[in-house]
Amino acid sequence: MNRMEDAKREYDNIPIPEELDSRVRAGIAQGKRRSRRHGAALRTVGTAAACFVVVFAGLNISPTLASAAADVPVVGGLFQVLTIRNYTDTDADRTLTVEQPVLEGGGDFTEAINQEIRQRVEEKTAEGEQLIQDYKDAYFATGGTQEDWDKHDNQVTVTYEVKSQTDTTVSFVVNSNVSIANAYQESVYYNLDVANEKELTLADLLGENWVDVCNRSIKAQMAAAEDPSVYFDESMGGFSTVDETTSFYINEAGDPVVVFPPYTVAIGALGTVEFEIAK
Repeated sequence: MNRMEDAKREYDNIPIPEELDSRVRAGIAQGKRRSRRHGAALRTVGTAAACFVVVFAGLNISPTLASAAADVPVVGGLFQVLTIRNYTDTDADRTLTVEQPVLEGGGDFTEAINQEIRQRVEEKTAEGEQLIQDYKDAYFATGGTQEDWDKHDNQVTVTYEVKSQTDTTVSFVVNSNVSIANAYQESVYYNLDVANEKELTLADLLGENWVDVCNRSIKAQMAAAEDPSVYFDESMGGFSTVDETTSFYINEAGDPVVVFPPYTVAIGALGTVEFEIAK
């Protein structure tokens, strides 16, 4: 068995206590389903006005929120990317860190995005706290001690990063992570043409042959790597093709960067794997 197979087997066999409640796994599966559906949520633009008003009323009445939004990137003259919530909360079991973005301006389209992001941040925060509580219950049920539990540095984080921005477009990612296992990490990428009120796709950026363009580029980059054996082959569940669910962001050069989570196409040491697709 080669090192790729060893690495993938090690990841697939991450130990989780048997008593860990089934709702943990169900919650993760539900979160992934929501992630796949987020594009549809962005197109539901008619019902978010009330949410938008509440969010920006918060900026007007809360010094804490206003302080969080003081230093923000501006996207041309059409809209802004603001940090609407930015806080850290620590108790005996975990540290919770939240940095939530919001888009100001751009009409109903951005309002719908704000609603979707707010819902996602709230769900991922609650899910992370529940995962740690269930893990704690399982830890003690399997003989763990309070002394050893206190040594755990349990982290729940929900943050974002702007990848690129122009006068009319923005590309950013919302990351959520629970530190107890790699399986509890999720990144959702938003690539938005605010001027035309649409979510950008790889087809928009690369044309009708986008699948072939991406596949050729990714396979060529894998083959040209210093050590191509770090990538799983198709028989091991490695890369085969991109599709409409493939994650990507737009870099400062305006090119799409296709993103694969850790262990999905390569050994874990590479972490998240990215491939820039030059236009």
